[in-house]
Amino acid sequence: MARDAVALEIISRKLSAVADEMYFAIQRASRSAYVKEAADFATAILDTEGNVFAYPPSATFAFLVDSNYRTLIDAIPDLQPGDVVATNDPYRSGGLATHLPDVNLLRPLFHDGKLVAYAWSFAHFADVGGSVPSSMSPALTEIFQEGLRIPPLKLFRAGQPNEDLFEMIRMNSRVPDMVVADLRAMAGALALGEARLAELIDQIGPQPFHSYIRDVQDYAESRARAVLRRIPDGSYEFWDYMDDDMVSRIPVRIRLKMTVNDGHVTLDVSGTDPQVKTAYNVPSAGQRMYWLTFRLTGFITTHDPDIPKNAGIYRNISMINPPGTVLNAEFPDAVNLRVAAPYRLFDATGGALIQAVPELMPAAPGGTMVPFSFAEVMDDGSRRVEVVQPMRSGMGALNGRDGVDARDNSLNNMRNHPVETVEVESAVLITEYDIRPDSGGAGRWRGGVGQMITIRSSVDGGVVLARGMERLRFPPWGIFGGDAGATLQAVLNKGKSGERPVPKIHELVLDRGDTLTLLMPGGGGYGDPFLRDPAAVREDVLDGFVTRDGAWRDYGVALNADFTIDLAATLVRRDARGPLPVQPFTFGRFRLLWEAVFDDAFMLDMNRRLYALRKPSRHTIRRRIFERILPALADGNADLNAALEQTESLRRHAVQVLDDILPLTAEIA
Repeated sequence: MARDAVALEIISRKLSAVADEMYFAIQRASRSAYVKEAADFATAILDTEGNVFAYPPSATFAFLVDSNYRTLIDAIPDLQPGDVVATNDPYRSGGLATHLPDVNLLRPLFHDGKLVAYAWSFAHFADVGGSVPSSMSPALTEIFQEGLRIPPLKLFRAGQPNEDLFEMIRMNSRVPDMVVADLRAMAGALALGEARLAELIDQIGPQPFHSYIRDVQDYAESRARAVLRRIPDGSYEFWDYMDDDMVSRIPVRIRLKMTVNDGHVTLDVSGTDPQVKTAYNVPSAGQRMYWLTFRLTGFITTHDPDIPKNAGIYRNISMINPPGTVLNAEFPDAVNLRVAAPYRLFDATGGALIQAVPELMPAAPGGTMVPFSFAEVMDDGSRRVEVVQPMRSGMGALNGRDGVDARDNSLNNMRNHPVETVEVESAVLITEYDIRPDSGGAGRWRGGVGQMITIRSSVDGGVVLARGMERLRFPPWGIFGGDAGATLQAVLNKGKSGERPVPKIHELVLDRGDTLTLLMPGGGGYGDPFLRDPAAVREDVLDGFVTRDGAWRDYGVALNADFTIDLAATLVRRDARGPLPVQPFTFGRFRLLWEAVFDDAFMLDMNRRLYALRKPSRHTIRRRIFERILPALADGNADLNAALEQTESLRRHAVQVLDDILPLTAEIA
C-alpha cells in the first residue's frame, strides 16, 4: 500500500463528503415520500472501471457499494461532459437496477477534459406504471406487467435534457410530476458531485487523486480481510425458506454453502430452488451483488465500523450463482419483490456464520420489511399513491444482549414516516402504531419485538399494496435454547364484524371505515428463557415488550397485581420445568414437520432433476411433485401442519412420486 493509514483516512473522508453532499441535495429537492421521508435512495462516486471509491456516510443503504456499475458504463460508449444516462431495467443493466421503480442515473465526471470518475445515484420512484399503483405486487408474473422499462438511454446530452425521454417517463407514471421532480433532483446532485470533485482534484492534483482512489480501495480490502479471517476455515451449510410463491402453498428454499479460506469467502447458492412464476425473483445476472452479500457486509462493518465504504470490501467475497435459480432469474420473469429471497439468504448466511463463530452472531431477525402503500382515485380521475409506513420486524438476540426492538438488522434502508404527514398526504387514519408485545422470541436474551399498525380508510375503494410479507409460516429462528420469534399476521377489520386474517397482499380494497392491522415478526431469542433475570422480565412487562401472560408462559416469571415479582411462585414454576436440552437452532413446528418429509437430500435430488429441464417446465413439474406428495398443498383451506404429521408414510411416498414424475432418465422437456 502506497500511503499511510492516516493519509488514507483523510482523503477517504473528503471523498465521502462529496458523496454525502450529493445525497442531501437529492433528499432536499425530492417530492417523493420514498426519498424525503423513507430515504430509499443513494449516491456514489466510481472510478473509471466502475468501482465505488466514495459512498455517503449518511446513506441508509451501506451495501449498495457492491453493485455492477460496469454494464451501465459500457452500455453507451464515448460519453461526453454533461451527459447523464438513465436506466431502471434489471435485465439490461446487469442487475444494477433490481426492480423497475429503482431508477439509476450515471454521469461521467471530467477534469481538464479528461474522464476521471463517474457519479451515480438511484432513487425508488413512487410509480413507474404497470398493472398496479406503485408498480409493485408479488402476484405479477412477468416484467412487462411491472411498469415502464428504461434501457440505458441519455437523459441529458451535453447538459441539455432529453425532453422526449422525460415525457415518456411522465406519461407512464400515475404520479408524473413527482417522478420528474425526483429525476431532476438526482441529475442536479450528479452535477454538484462533478463540481465538488473538481475542486478536490485541484487541491491535491490529478496524479495523487488517482493514486488515492486506488489506495483507499486497497486499504478497505485489507481491513475487510482482517475481519473475515476471524471466521475459521471450512465449509458451512444452511438454508431457510420463503413461505410460498403466492400462486401455490409450496415453500421456496434458499440454500447456501459458505466456504472460507484464509479470509476469502465463497457463497455457493447452487442448491437453491428454481425461479418462481411470481415477482420474488432476483435479477442478479449471476454476479456477486449487494442483495446477495449484505449479511457479510453487516458482519464486516459491525466488526470494523470505520472501514471505508468502497469496492475494496468485496474483493475477498466470491459467488457461485447458476442461472435459473430464484437468486439468478432469467428474462422476462417478474422481479419487483426481489427482496424476499435475499432476506432468506441473509438468514442462511447468518446460520452458516453461527456454526463458524457462534460467539459473534445473533439469532434470526424478524426477516421482513413491509413498505405498504395506499392508492386512491382523485376527483380529476388521477391516482394518488403514497407509502404509509415501511413496517419493520425486530432483531435477533445475541449472547449477552437483547435484540433491537422494532428495527431489523437485515435491511435498514428506510425510515418511518411521521403519522401526521401520512394522514395529510393520503386518505388513511393511523389508529395504532406501536410495538407488538410478545413478538420477540423468548430467551435468556430476548429477541427484539416487531412493530404493529392499524390503518382506517377514509374513502371507498382505497387500495392497499403491501410487498415483502414473509415469515407467515416459518418463524424467525432462535438459537441455543432461545425461542423463535412470532410470525407475521395481517387482519382485516380486527375486532369488528367481518374480521378475517389476510394472506399475502396483491391488492386489498378498503372501503370507508375498513381497517387493516399488520403485526410484524420479532427476532429469535438466545438461550433458555427460564434463565432470564426475573427483574429483566418485569421491566419488559412494564415497558410493553412482554405481556403479563407472556412473562408466566414463556419465562416462568410470576408477577403480583402491583407488578412486583412473586419470587416463590417463579422458582416453583421454573424448577418444575427443569432444564431443557439445548439445540443450536429453534426453527418452529412447521419447519420441523416440513423437513421431516422434504429433507435436504430430497430437495437437492429434486432440484438436480428439475434443472435438467427447460425453464418453462420447471415450475409446473415442481408443483405437480409437491401436490402429489401432499395433496393438502392444493387445498387453500387445508391444515398443512396436520397433513404433515404422517411423516413416515409421506417420506416413502415422496421418493416414489419423484421417481414417477421425474425419473433420473427423463429426457429434457
